[in-house]
Amino acid sequence: MASFTPDLVELPRAARPDPLSAEQLGTLRQATLEILADVGVAFPSAAALDLFADAGATVDRASGRVRMSPELVSRALSTAPRSFVLAGREERFDLSLDGRMVHICTEGVGTRVVDPETGKLRSSRKDDVATFARVVDALPLVGFVWPPVSAQDHPASAPLHECHAALTNTLKHVRGGTTMHPVLARAVVRMAEIVAGSSSALRRRPPICANVCTIAPLSQDTVGIEAALIYARAGVPVSFMAMPTAGSTAPASLLGALVQGEAEVVAGMVLLQLARPGCPVMHSNYVALTEPRTGGYLGEVPLRLDPIVAQLSHQAWGVPDLGGAALSGDSPDVDWVGGLRTGMGAALLPSDASDISGYLGGLTAGAMVLHPELLILQHEALLNARAWAGDVRFERADLALDVIRDVGPGGHFMAHRHTREHLREFHLTLWQKAAETAGSGRGGATSSGAAGAAEPPGVELSAVRAAARAEYRRLAAEHVPEPLPADVLGELDAIVAAAERQVGAAGPRV
Repeated sequence: MASFTPDLVELPRAARPDPLSAEQLGTLRQATLEILADVGVAFPSAAALDLFADAGATVDRASGRVRMSPELVSRALSTAPRSFVLAGREERFDLSLDGRMVHICTEGVGTRVVDPETGKLRSSRKDDVATFARVVDALPLVGFVWPPVSAQDHPASAPLHECHAALTNTLKHVRGGTTMHPVLARAVVRMAEIVAGSSSALRRRPPICANVCTIAPLSQDTVGIEAALIYARAGVPVSFMAMPTAGSTAPASLLGALVQGEAEVVAGMVLLQLARPGCPVMHSNYVALTEPRTGGYLGEVPLRLDPIVAQLSHQAWGVPDLGGAALSGDSPDVDWVGGLRTGMGAALLPSDASDISGYLGGLTAGAMVLHPELLILQHEALLNARAWAGDVRFERADLALDVIRDVGPGGHFMAHRHTREHLREFHLTLWQKAAETAGSGRGGATSSGAAGAAEPPGVELSAVRAAARAEYRRLAAEHVPEPLPADVLGELDAIVAAAERQVGAAGPRV
């Protein structure tokens, strides 16, 4: 029997001044345009080069480098919509990218999972994506489901299976398209058409969006561009995501890395507007840092760039932004450092300028390892941040003056009818519940695990982590979103099977 998926709880955007002055914004925009005009971006795609050449760009077909004038960029981006809808399966889950709300998303795509039953680290599977989607379907603050890990048991067609697992296990909007083989991209589009009802319905209310990562420095991915063109022509919204790393794939300057990433993203958006004027596109630019002692990757940098990126997205290029404050980071485990990141991200989100933000996906180690309990803890943190950031609204009855009169000096309120009627209305945080459970002897951490968690010998979870993992397991077992009709499920299965035959055998399970 299907469960009821709770309505989305919106996160209204609090007013916050733009981080950049008009002069600073103009400087970063002009720097991006100079890179595009003087240096260019490499597009290893004949179809892309043809589109740019027809539009008047300078195209070097031998290297694939495209140089485009500021006028070409402005002309192309003038057709990109500033706002549009990312649809859920039901309209109550539609996300309007109109700047009024911060829509909370999960994140991806890691390769390993801490098994919610055994506590052991293993490779991720399609079932993990399906379970995650069901759990997120029950979390009211999250409206945008990005598969957090890869379907490594289907190595030749993992992105297709990730899309299938998410679409069939949530009523919410799904990030279903990625950089993938064109055969798989067409299959993803076909699945979206089936779920939406038709190709025209897909254009009006797309149940999925897509993401294509650029290649730093200043290059595009061949398969990514082919997939992006397929998505755009079908009406699937596409975000281009740059991930320049200062000191290795970008200059050792955070703002230099930023404008390099802007050039990569803008070039991709320009291409799609040339191919399909008016198609929905999104902007995403994540600057990272090279660890100077090891050459490792640091996603957390010593300058808050996400509000700058959002301002560029909205005011320089006129498109929605996917970015903003994140609740996950570089910490290798669910520890104090990760908790600091989660707390700071949750506190910043209500004033976030991005249209889609949060990255509330339970991932650690630079988005590589899924800890199921962390997803629950991140959602709890954001619930608290929402309550703290909300407007103060009350009526005179909320002051309970008559109750205070009844009890008077020296009395107590425990036995008062008002207490019996209202005390349970208060929301207890997960850690308050966990402490209560541990204190009463009904659970908590033990040497062999906690609150029923089957941990390896010698591993001990805190009461809070154990409670969060137990809640993840409970939602995974009990929450069943309204399923798609049987005939639709059959069509989706057939699409997946046909695409797999085209790209080759899926290979052994990981």
